[in-house]
Amino acid sequence: MNFSVEETILDEVKIISPKVYADDRGYFTEVFNANDFEILGIPYQFKQMNHSSSKKGVVRGLHFQWDPPMGKLMRVTRGIAFLVAVDIRLGSPTFGQWVGGEFSEWNRKQIWAPHSFARGFCAITDEAEVQYLITGTYNPVNESEILWNDKDLNIPWPVENPIVSPKDQKAQTLQQWIKSDKSKNIMYGKRN
Repeated sequence: MNFSVEETILDEVKIISPKVYADDRGYFTEVFNANDFEILGIPYQFKQMNHSSSKKGVVRGLHFQWDPPMGKLMRVTRGIAFLVAVDIRLGSPTFGQWVGGEFSEWNRKQIWAPHSFARGFCAITDEAEVQYLITGTYNPVNESEILWNDKDLNIPWPVENPIVSPKDQKAQTLQQWIKSDKSKNIMYGKRN
């Protein structure tokens, strides 16, 4: 087994640490291994890989998609970023709770968050690159976002003057999401 898994307060969200083989030449690590992920109970059939570069202070998210379902395995390949996953499943006992932390090119940790969680990140260093494997292809018709600084979530983003896209600035609050007809697409216990 080339990975260890850290449980979080959200049962479905996992922190994954790959084994690193280092010597005076550098290091080698596996980022993904379908056999190991299957044993660990983490999805291993990814459809797409994305790579994002952000300058210090950029906040992206909180994004999610329900059709096709889009889970994300996220990692930082350059610099440091604060990665977050929020439970947005109606009826969930952990609805509105989040898991987050610093991920970096040095600690090489990854975070897995299923499709029923909103995800986002903030670049902490001058530049941060985030790569993520996703379980569904992008579909703008069936995606949405939660306001990154929603007071109901109370996420302590490590940035004083965030740089946020116009789309993310106009995102709905968690309470608006609850009242939306689309929220029924992401319910606790629903399988896709």
